[in-house]
Amino acid sequence: MCNNQAVSYRGLIVWDVDGTLIPADLRWLRRAIARTYEIAESDVVFPSGRVHGYTDESIVIDAAVLSGISPYQAEKNVGQFRETLALIMDEGRLELAREQPAYPGARDTIRALDQEGFVQTVLTGNLAYAATVKLDTVGLNQHLDLSIGGFGSDARDRFELTDVVSRRFMGRQGEQLDPGRAVVIGDAPNDVACARHAGFRAIVVAHRTSREELAASMPDSILDALDPDRVVAEVIRLIG
Repeated sequence: MCNNQAVSYRGLIVWDVDGTLIPADLRWLRRAIARTYEIAESDVVFPSGRVHGYTDESIVIDAAVLSGISPYQAEKNVGQFRETLALIMDEGRLELAREQPAYPGARDTIRALDQEGFVQTVLTGNLAYAATVKLDTVGLNQHLDLSIGGFGSDARDRFELTDVVSRRFMGRQGEQLDPGRAVVIGDAPNDVACARHAGFRAIVVAHRTSREELAASMPDSILDALDPDRVVAEVIRLIG
């Protein structure tokens, strides 16, 4: 974007979902993998170090192979996995609301950013339907424009999802997204790497990763919790 081009939006906030807005929980993937590949849930093995911050399909392929499924069969059944996960998410709405509620401050922070005039969406490794169910069930979808979001169903490589968000933002807003006016809010080093790949700012919340580990990824800001006033202040500091 040219420096002298006026913008009609204050900035874009791009939220991660699992571990940032709601606690991460692998039960949904575990159930879907077990049902898709016809193995016991107890036999599902997740890849070490390639879960947080990765897309669901990449996790599923790795987990299926580690769980004894051939690479060919693991890839062949991805389409079935998508359908199975959708059914499992629908079946588990009450359980999700009870066991995986939004983090304290999540709803108020989203509302506060909306009141400040920021456009908000998500960039998540979740398949689009799974992300929608999660956000709808825990009551976080009111001020998020999911039509411009990037999801694990759009690309298996998370780094490609920033381009998806930028393209959908332009289609929705009618103007090109200025990377310097976009802030990713996540909870893992891979969220920071993804933001940096696109030239976005990066804020991380230490919900499940230590401040020391997060600091090594060099985010613009590290927060201990989703405090509305603090998040708004940091966003404004970063993009003006």
